[in-house]
Amino acid sequence: MSPGTAALLLRYAFVGGLATLAHWALLAGLVEGAGTAPWLASGCGAVLGAQVAFVGNRRFTFGHAGPLWPAWWRFMGTALLGAGVGMAIVAAGVALGLHYLLAQAVATTLVLLLTFAVNRVWAFG
Repeated sequence: MSPGTAALLLRYAFVGGLATLAHWALLAGLVEGAGTAPWLASGCGAVLGAQVAFVGNRRFTFGHAGPLWPAWWRFMGTALLGAGVGMAIVAAGVALGLHYLLAQAVATTLVLLLTFAVNRVWAFG
């Protein structure tokens, strides 16, 4: 990995950390407070996290100054892919007996790497 790529990945991870805080707060609130199924709450959290991530990554990570809406649609498509992968991982983890937050931690890590690659090339490339 080149130094430039490593720096971008660190910025992406930082923004992702903020987005993940929003995601997990909604996830836990929906599961613990509203009794929502963990896989569905994970998807709802992903939607919120995606909005936080778009704003941070557009400027801070990738310095994107191109047209807003095409980048937003591409980013949201990538986020949808990530949410689907994350929801599947959470569902599988819970089915295997993992606590939903541990399953979400696995999902978050894998989805971070997947979406970084896609967003770097497609959404903000």
